[in-house]
Amino acid sequence: MRIAVPNKGRLHEPTMDLLERAGLHVEETADRQLYADTVDPDVSVLFARAADVPEYVADGAADLGVTGLDQARESGAELDDLLDLAFGNCRLVLAAPEEGDITEPGDVEGLTVATEFPRITHEYLDEKGIDAGVVEVTGATELTPHVEMADAIVDITSTGTTLQVNRLAVIDEVLASSVRLFARPDVADDPKVGEVETALSSVIAADGKRYLMMNAPSDRLEDVKDVIPGMGGPTVMDVADSPKSATDAGEVDGKADHVAVHVVVDEREVFGVISDLQSVGATDILVTEIERLVE
Repeated sequence: MRIAVPNKGRLHEPTMDLLERAGLHVEETADRQLYADTVDPDVSVLFARAADVPEYVADGAADLGVTGLDQARESGAELDDLLDLAFGNCRLVLAAPEEGDITEPGDVEGLTVATEFPRITHEYLDEKGIDAGVVEVTGATELTPHVEMADAIVDITSTGTTLQVNRLAVIDEVLASSVRLFARPDVADDPKVGEVETALSSVIAADGKRYLMMNAPSDRLEDVKDVIPGMGGPTVMDVADSPKSATDAGEVDGKADHVAVHVVVDEREVFGVISDLQSVGATDILVTEIERLVE
């Protein structure tokens, strides 16, 4: 099975990092190589321009492809969108000069829109019922309204800074995009495709999560559960050498009966939850990173 991935640019490194973390180490041996093996003898990687990845997949040169939703939509290729890989987030927006007469989408009726994404732009205008001309450009799209090549643009933005620098205001969002895992429809149900999808999704699911392990008095277990904001209920296990039952005071021969509690929590909640756990008697609290989480 072949996976087409971006060969350079802002999507290349995050894609290679994701494959590595998913256990699909890619044997990159030289710059500008066109293909590479992985540690899985049944999986190889093809390197292509992000804009060409959809065609590689649609034409059968690759079975899976990693590229932006914007590139897939612009290609017009019939692909199955299997998984949002949670990086490369951006928006395609309709923008026009600040202080100009265009303040809503309908204002471009009868005017001209410049873009590197003519297919998506035509679809957007048709959906809105707007009759406007579309001029395809290959770069410096933000310049076109200022040199009277177009009245408005449809272009990618991540932070909006480039538009602001060029005195352009966002009029409407055309498409929200991120990097996705795509497959040809005829291979989408292949077991190997499922393995790759599961491996990648497990890495994404683990992002921003931490694994907490602790000991807690068994008679305070419900209190511990109350302060844990985890994914479902925690895993509770007996602690070796801990008494199996306790007196009303929670002790046997002066030793408290303890259980081990394991739970996955959001990284942002770790700081606060540790104090809460200590307040209800939890001890030996250990926080670790999670490489993969199969849900």
